Amino acid sequence: MSRIQYALHSIQRWDERLCVRLNRALRYFGVLHVFRAVSWLGDGIFWYSLMLALLLQQGRDAAPAVVHMACVGFVCTAVYKLLKRSTLRPRPYEVLSVVARGAAPLDAFSFPSGHTLHAVAFTLVAVSYCPWLAALLVPFTLLVAASRVVLGLHYPTDVLAGGTIGAALAAASSLLL
Repeated sequence: MSRIQYALHSIQRWDERLCVRLNRALRYFGVLHVFRAVSWLGDGIFWYSLMLALLLQQGRDAAPAVVHMACVGFVCTAVYKLLKRSTLRPRPYEVLSVVARGAAPLDAFSFPSGHTLHAVAFTLVAVSYCPWLAALLVPFTLLVAASRVVLGLHYPTDVLAGGTIGAALAAASSLLL
């Protein structure tokens, strides 16, 4: 086994072990319901509500932030769908018999986490316009990321990749807009 193969194998084992450990939290009744709710809100409801709230609170002044968030959301969706179709990574509950599925997935594949990708991108864009939102958005984004692994829908590396891609897309959009 080459060094690269050994490193990839080690990462995969770490990924699986951490996924199993975090998924065990579903044994606790409240954890399942909290993370299901966070995941459901992270489907887009929270972000659309945030955009609407900004428009209602700030009127036309919020338009640049809302348009920026909408554009980033569109690009994020295109990128994550392209990656999912090209990697075809099965979800943890499909591969690891000890991982329980805590919620229904929105699509068939695991890599990357679209919820995390969008949450990070939306948070970075929104906070660049309204820094005071960080106190709400950063904890919510972390909960969205955690929910994906706890619910057995993603591996930790799916979430890390989603967060990294979301941050890169938000940064690139800030340079372009």
